[in-house]
Amino acid sequence: MTETIRRPADIFSPITDAVSATKVKYADARAAGRRGYDKPTPQNSIVLLVDHQMGLMLGMRDTQSLGQLVGNVVGLARTAKALGIPTLLTTSNAQWQNEDTLPELKEIFPDLPIYRRTGIINCYEDPTFRKAIEVISEGTGRRHIIIAAVTIGTCCLMPTLSMLNDGYSVYPVIDACGAWSKYEVDAASARMAAAGAELCSTFALACELQADWKLPSGQAMFEPFVKNLPEYGFAVNNFWNRVGGQAVPDPFKMVK
Repeated sequence: MTETIRRPADIFSPITDAVSATKVKYADARAAGRRGYDKPTPQNSIVLLVDHQMGLMLGMRDTQSLGQLVGNVVGLARTAKALGIPTLLTTSNAQWQNEDTLPELKEIFPDLPIYRRTGIINCYEDPTFRKAIEVISEGTGRRHIIIAAVTIGTCCLMPTLSMLNDGYSVYPVIDACGAWSKYEVDAASARMAAAGAELCSTFALACELQADWKLPSGQAMFEPFVKNLPEYGFAVNNFWNRVGGQAVPDPFKMVK
């Protein structure tokens, strides 16, 4: 007879557990010759949403669809809102062909002004917008910049290089940017990574920022995942739709 092997009992981490920080501080890891993990958090970050404008978005060709790109942009915005991360919105030449900011961003942040750049391409080189960044950074100690911009090769790449030069830790969210072509994405990503930027994607970054679903922000963070990541939203809704019984009664009585 084949002996039945019993699995050991499952081990559950206590729900009272909190996130364990790395044992070695970032500065000490760097001093020891390691890359280090300079973790972005809701407490140390600022989000920049740059030039997500109707006229510019129409020309983006690096994603499967424009809807996918808009979903990522809105998902990032909702993440920032849910986690209480200070956010800045800016446009470039909105009075002309670039047109206005995505209406979804205005709806998410109805209380935020939009910084209207009138010619300067690199938003960090615009004195008014840079001042807005510095006011938040110097007032709160936030030095981690999360940036998404249209397009990745100009409005994301250029301020990223500038801010890295000035000592910020920069996290370009590459799937919430948009580009004229895949060549632009590849070239910009290579330059930013070589300069020390930490490239990331929208929902991986959202998980990194949330860190623990038990935190108070966990419930609010379901909104971007459910509404803007359809693959996960389907799983969530499918599960909760079935909790406590069948979603639709079975008239054939086949489901027990």
